Amino acid sequence: MTRFIFITGGVVSSLGKGLMAASLAALLQARGYKVRLRKLDPYLNVDPGTMSPYQHGEVYVTDDGAEADLDLGHYERFTGVPARQSDNATSGRIYQGIISRERRGDYLGATVQVIPHVTNAIKDFIRADLDPDLDFLICEVGGTVGDIESLPFIEAIRQFRNEEGRDRTLSIHTTLVPFIAAAGELKTKPTQHSVRELTSLGIQPEIIVCRTEHPLPDSDRAKIALFCNVRTEAVIPALDAKSIYAVPQQYHEAGLDTEVLHALGLAAPAPDMRRWDDVLDRLFNPEGEVTIGVVGKYVGLPDAYKSLTEALIHGGLANRVKVNIQWLDAELFEHPGSEIAGALEPMHGILVPGGFGERGSEGKIASVRFARERKVPFFGICLGMQMACIEGARNTAGIAGAGSSEFGAQAEPVIGLITEWMSDEGLQKRAEGGDLGGTMRLGAYEATLAGNSAVRSIYGSDRIFERHRHRYEVNIHYRDALEKGGLIFSGMSPDGELPEIVERADHPWFIGVQFHPELKSKPFAPHPLFASFIEAAVKQSRLV
Repeated sequence: MTRFIFITGGVVSSLGKGLMAASLAALLQARGYKVRLRKLDPYLNVDPGTMSPYQHGEVYVTDDGAEADLDLGHYERFTGVPARQSDNATSGRIYQGIISRERRGDYLGATVQVIPHVTNAIKDFIRADLDPDLDFLICEVGGTVGDIESLPFIEAIRQFRNEEGRDRTLSIHTTLVPFIAAAGELKTKPTQHSVRELTSLGIQPEIIVCRTEHPLPDSDRAKIALFCNVRTEAVIPALDAKSIYAVPQQYHEAGLDTEVLHALGLAAPAPDMRRWDDVLDRLFNPEGEVTIGVVGKYVGLPDAYKSLTEALIHGGLANRVKVNIQWLDAELFEHPGSEIAGALEPMHGILVPGGFGERGSEGKIASVRFARERKVPFFGICLGMQMACIEGARNTAGIAGAGSSEFGAQAEPVIGLITEWMSDEGLQKRAEGGDLGGTMRLGAYEATLAGNSAVRSIYGSDRIFERHRHRYEVNIHYRDALEKGGLIFSGMSPDGELPEIVERADHPWFIGVQFHPELKSKPFAPHPLFASFIEAAVKQSRLV
């Protein structure tokens, strides 16, 4: 029988609800329970696919092609449970479905209202696509309690709890307990007001998680418990951790998982924390370090490359080294007299990540050339692979006018708009100038690897399934010219039409991939490409 845990936030945003949800799921897993996580986002975008990284951070992509909130990345990294389309819903998606049904006449002339139609749609989403043996569904609600856009979600949860019963539902509320330096003390009043706001909307939380920069005294825990109508043991302190991967252990020591099981009247078998003990041992006891230069477009906002950052750390865990990431703005390498060599020479590896648009593209191409000529390990992801192909076309294949049609008309469109491809649903077609949202090649697709390639050796298989998010591809008509220049097409779609991986045999480690391997990496199961890339960087560090 599935139990439902709802996580809300108050006082301020960015309290770490997603990490707390992921950590709780990992702890329940460690006790032998089967878990799944979902995210309810109140914004009106259908999904984050058309939102700027500066607005929303990275867009996470699932195997089945959902463009989703970055918190789903935390969920997967902490639990290993693949996310689905059904694990992320926004107000926009909910309303889009309701309006479509209204236009079809499904409501038989009734007035369509927030209650019951919107709240029913939210409840249907919560209940949908659940495995019969699932023990816990954890639902995180984005934003903060009291926001006008989140009210339908809070009301839906109130109704849901009444329908399913208190023995199957649980509310966890995260709040801020600020430290006032002038007074020299923590203040619990914001937490009291936040819980009062949630209670006024019909939801009494059973557990309160208090984010604080200072230890929460027992007296303050008792005060919060008294005024917020919960057990003192249910007031869980959440201090900043040295790493996000230390958060599950920290919440376990604070009693979060114990209190959840107590509140639901469930058995609390001893947790098996060996997986996390090994991760923390590798993280906090490295045997060396490497520096990776990431030449990108959104380097001022780390959340734009959240999964990439974590995958590099995972590669370090696989090799027992600390990975220092140097964020390098690709635009700076485009200015006359830019010291690209001075910036990149200290790097033990160079990575050009995915992105969209022309800005910074020439700087990325210059970085690829530096890595190729100086024999520095190079990893190109999505747009990074495309820049590697343009660099190879211009400088080793003699195609001077090579470019990408994404950036306008090109004399030699080595990179072009992909208009047709095969998926599990059959032939997919796209037209230039069509909708941007949800129209890319999205989700997991198969690729076949050349038998004598580096990637075949790295993966240990000749068939892989990786997640994609792009609408431009390397033009297959340039394959012969690029391969004569040394850039080998070592991974292809099963029909042989779409290039998936390129590499250079005359280079210590030079690989470009059209997909996003970072989306499938986990601390306890680092992605093989990132593990191999960091291994190459370790070798490079011994040469400089």
